[in-house]
Amino acid sequence: MPLKLSPTQVAFNARGDGKFNQPFQEQVDFFRQKLNLPTERFDDILKDAHDRAFVVAGAMKADLLNDLRLAVDRSIAEGKSIQWFRNEFDNIVAKHGWTGWTGEGTQAGRDWRTRVIYRTNLSTSYAAGRWAQLNDPALLKLRPYWKYVHNDTVLHPRPLHQSWSGMVLKHDDPFWQTHFPPNGWGCRCRVTAVSAREYKGLPPPDDGTYIYKSRDGIEHVLPKGIDYGWDYAPGASIKGNLRTFVETKAATLPAPIAETFKQDVAKAVKLPAVSDSLTLPKSGFAKAAASQALKAIDAVHAIENLPTIPLKSSTSAKFQGVYMHATFSGRPIEIALSKSSVNPELTVAHEVGHFIDHHGFGVPGTFSSEADPLFEAWRNAIAGSNATAELKKQLADATDRWSEKRVRYYLKPLEQWARSYAQWVALRSQNAAMLDQVKAIATNAKNPVYAASQWSDADFEPIANAIDDIFRAKGWLK
Repeated sequence: MPLKLSPTQVAFNARGDGKFNQPFQEQVDFFRQKLNLPTERFDDILKDAHDRAFVVAGAMKADLLNDLRLAVDRSIAEGKSIQWFRNEFDNIVAKHGWTGWTGEGTQAGRDWRTRVIYRTNLSTSYAAGRWAQLNDPALLKLRPYWKYVHNDTVLHPRPLHQSWSGMVLKHDDPFWQTHFPPNGWGCRCRVTAVSAREYKGLPPPDDGTYIYKSRDGIEHVLPKGIDYGWDYAPGASIKGNLRTFVETKAATLPAPIAETFKQDVAKAVKLPAVSDSLTLPKSGFAKAAASQALKAIDAVHAIENLPTIPLKSSTSAKFQGVYMHATFSGRPIEIALSKSSVNPELTVAHEVGHFIDHHGFGVPGTFSSEADPLFEAWRNAIAGSNATAELKKQLADATDRWSEKRVRYYLKPLEQWARSYAQWVALRSQNAAMLDQVKAIATNAKNPVYAASQWSDADFEPIANAIDDIFRAKGWLK
């Protein structure tokens, strides 16, 4: 059952030598979404990559890493003490015959290593949970400012961390992206939400930078007071692209380990399907058409962070389908499919294309097809197609306002995206009904404007490849 604790009541053992007190749900959720990542050294991944990965330097075997992860998970979720974790660590080391780990061979080395694993995971998961709580819209409305609080129980306080204690800044100040604690090994500072009354109008401190040369010879510029690899806000990147993270990290591992890692990920992680973001009618025409279209879409790509909206049936004869959204806020409202639609499956895919364009890429509430750099190759392919050339010819030859308005609409990037997306889904899924619907439009000799709104197979190939690249770059292509 989720623990309901006030953001001002959560706490952890600052010394890191006893029981971890009062775990809270955001903290547990943050840790449990991580993937096990085999690494040789602590800096094989840095900064916000730790938001996605659970690592123990030197633990390269999947089963060893998984047992260590389970021990840390129980430490967080059940508030286990460091002595309990040390006993579990000893049992896991013996079970797997793990040798060569840093700290092995002495009691002091083992105590140091277990303290680092225990305290680092508990403090960063605590910080990430706090980040999630502090960014809750309701709390931000009441307390939009954050205060840095130094923990005065540490034996060797960092002077700069002490100087930041009591500092109040707006929650979205860039300072927090690099200085949200913990800010180094053993750092026990924290952040608390405060009202505007505590803000004195002072700018964030400028303490300068220093150069750290890593083992691979690369020089890193870091803010003074922040340890190497700690200049990030734990939890802030949690909505980042998971598939891209997996592929990037797997590329750095030896081939057998990388393959095992990706297999483990595939078993544990499933990216959301587009169909998860649409609620369908219980029965009827719209449900049947949408079910077929969404099956084709889900076979081609996944997606992340798409809101949920209803797909409804409509009796309107003014449109075949429509994606509706709020004019000013950009909030998605619904997709409607008309019973008069002659291409129902293709129409559903078309309107889903609008929905994804509006809320799946870039800034939610804006149509990414219009200017997002990710779509640049697609825009070039569209511009160079024979169908677009035909539409431009029809525009030049238009003799009445209605015809001109219709062609201009077909030439809009958001409309060309939706039409090309629907044709791409039909092509890549090889859905027979949708392919027939595309062909019927593209070969409509009686209506050349309507025919030019879709593409012949050869004309469409560069466009399809560009759409492949868009979804591949996001890590969503299947």
